[in-house]
Amino acid sequence: MGREIMNRAEQISRRLKLRHLDILLAVVQSGSMGKAAEHLSITQPVISKAIADLENMLGVRLLDRVPQGVEPTLYGRALLKRSVAIFNDLRTSVSEIEYLSDPTAGELRIGATDSFGAGLVPALIDRLARQYPRLTFDVVQGDAATLQERDLRGRRIEVAIMRPLMPALFEDLEETVLYKDRLLVVAGPESPWANRRKIALADLVNERWCLPPPDHPVGALVIDAFRRRKLEPPRRTVTVGSAQWTTNLVANGQFLGVHGEVYLRFRATNVPLKVLPVDLQIPLSPVSIIALKNRTLSPVAQLFIDRAIEIMNPMSKLT
Repeated sequence: MGREIMNRAEQISRRLKLRHLDILLAVVQSGSMGKAAEHLSITQPVISKAIADLENMLGVRLLDRVPQGVEPTLYGRALLKRSVAIFNDLRTSVSEIEYLSDPTAGELRIGATDSFGAGLVPALIDRLARQYPRLTFDVVQGDAATLQERDLRGRRIEVAIMRPLMPALFEDLEETVLYKDRLLVVAGPESPWANRRKIALADLVNERWCLPPPDHPVGALVIDAFRRRKLEPPRRTVTVGSAQWTTNLVANGQFLGVHGEVYLRFRATNVPLKVLPVDLQIPLSPVSIIALKNRTLSPVAQLFIDRAIEIMNPMSKLT
């Protein structure tokens, strides 16, 4: 039975063309065959025939008609899930060929969590874009779990800059540590704590805090810092995972927050913050570039990693 399935899959793969997948993707994204035909600059009968050929080839229905147009069936969604990865890999291959023929050209698809997307990643892109003006960048922002599960493993991006999740999840992922980041307590310049020279963590238990959720990598570290001192975790007046939201709220003076040293180093400086003299006694947290182990990186991605290591080197020597 297994060999029969393998033989059938091999027969289908010989008949299947990228054009079939491209048309199916266009139909699903546009929601109708007419719009897909217009988008691809072909006639609707050509679209209909391609979908029919694909369904006959696979022996299943890929699209259902609905009042708004069409939508993928269970089988259609399964095929599209793999098709997106195929097209992304094809784009990477074309980008690599372009880079090999002209080292100043190519595209890189990057993922970043909020705090690094607000400073470090733009700094890296700016440096590369100045040196190689024909490079293009497609940036995806999300939480660490989404970047790891959906975007890296789904091959929507080549690399992600983030704080790694649990090591057990890294069996198929490769980590390049850029920097061991220190977490710092911050306040606005008008905060009553802003000019204090010495502050104990116990002094801040009853303050109003703006912090990430408890299951966020930084949020979990802050809770642990208080509990290790046998203190109750601080009361969250505002719970938000966005570094920029935290910055804006803390800068007004009534909240305290926590930021990584990397974020503070590379963020835009138009919103003032004051680092408080508080030792959280939190182990340094790695800032890493994550990629798939079984996927050969494009030259542009490797160039990005090399520049990231280069830009972080001076900071690493200070820790």
